[in-house]
Amino acid sequence: MKNVLVLCTGNSCRSQMAHGFLNYYSGGTANIYSAGIETHGVNPRAVSTLAEVGIDIANHTSNLVDEYKSINFDFIITVCDHAQEHCPVFHSKNAVRLHQNFEDPSKISGSEEAILAAFRKTRQAIDDFCKAFAKEHLNPLPG
Repeated sequence: MKNVLVLCTGNSCRSQMAHGFLNYYSGGTANIYSAGIETHGVNPRAVSTLAEVGIDIANHTSNLVDEYKSINFDFIITVCDHAQEHCPVFHSKNAVRLHQNFEDPSKISGSEEAILAAFRKTRQAIDDFCKAFAKEHLNPLPG
C-alpha cells in the first residue's frame, strides 16, 4: 500500500481537503496522511465545505509534520508555497515530491457568501487535482 503525505502550513484547510479527497479517490489503496509545518486546528469551513460533496473530515486532527518523520512516503504533496519552501527532509529517499499551490480560502474576508465561495472554489481545484493524482498514481477511483 502506498503512503501519501499532504503538507501545508497549518494543516487546517487545504491539506485537510486534499486528505479527504485522496482518501475517497484512492478507494482504500493508499494510506493518506496530512500535516503542517505548524498546527492551526481543522478549519470548520473546510469540514462543512467537504460535507457538501459527501466527504466527512469532521474527525480529522491537525498534525505536525514531525509526527510522520518515520514513515516511508511514496509521495509528498505540498499544497502551498510556504510548505514547499519549508518542507523538512524525510528519510523517504524515493518519495516523489509534487507541488500544487492552492489559494488559501481561510485568508478571505468579507461576507459569509464571499468566504463560502472562496472555500468552494478551492475545494473544486483540490478535487480536480486529487482526482487526477489518484487516477495516475493510486487507482482505482470509485464509480
